[in-house]
Amino acid sequence: MQAKHRILLVEDEEHLLEAIKLNLELEGYKVSTASDGRKALDIYKEERFDLIILDVMIPEIDGFQVAETIRLQNNEVPIMFLTAKNSSEDRITGLKKGADDYMVKPFNLEELILRVGNLIRRGLKGEDLKQLNQYRIGDKTIFFNSYELHHDDGKVVSLTKKETMLLKLLIERKNEAVSREQILETVWNYDVYPSTRTIDNFILTFRKYFEPEQKNPIYFHSIRGVGYKFTDHPEKAS
Repeated sequence: MQAKHRILLVEDEEHLLEAIKLNLELEGYKVSTASDGRKALDIYKEERFDLIILDVMIPEIDGFQVAETIRLQNNEVPIMFLTAKNSSEDRITGLKKGADDYMVKPFNLEELILRVGNLIRRGLKGEDLKQLNQYRIGDKTIFFNSYELHHDDGKVVSLTKKETMLLKLLIERKNEAVSREQILETVWNYDVYPSTRTIDNFILTFRKYFEPEQKNPIYFHSIRGVGYKFTDHPEKAS
């Protein structure tokens, strides 16, 4: 039997806490709850969670500080703010504190459930990617943890963090077309979105690194109107 995904729900309005908890449990999640920030951090230290849902205006320690504290220890667990604070400044603050999503009260329950599912799936993919320490393409090996590309002849090329993240994403989704939107969401997250040209330039760099003939790629393909594809078993672009 598959283990239930675990959610930490932090909300100081008791009726709302119980209503959200009940609906998440009906979806099959295991939910731990806290009504203040200090208790939330105590629970977080004792258990492992697949998602944290945080109100901002909670007693003891506010939600922004809770998120910031968690992010000092863990960059992987998805965090969603669910709050009545709805100004653009509040949203920006929440995202800067490390949130993956920001939902404003009052909210649609079905939308909340959908967003929760998306965040947990994204978090699980992140866990899978963390296990990918290296990957070989042709006569070169990517070492993801050290951001390095090692040639068989001993030459070592340093990769940027964004290059490494994009390589991981394309390799994880090998032989599938990955949309520009997915790349923006996964690699650039909530930073200022780059232009399509920026992503094109990353692909051109990868071709320079890996393709025997840059003008006839066999690994990194542009899919017109969609995005990009990494081909695990080399094939000529159509």
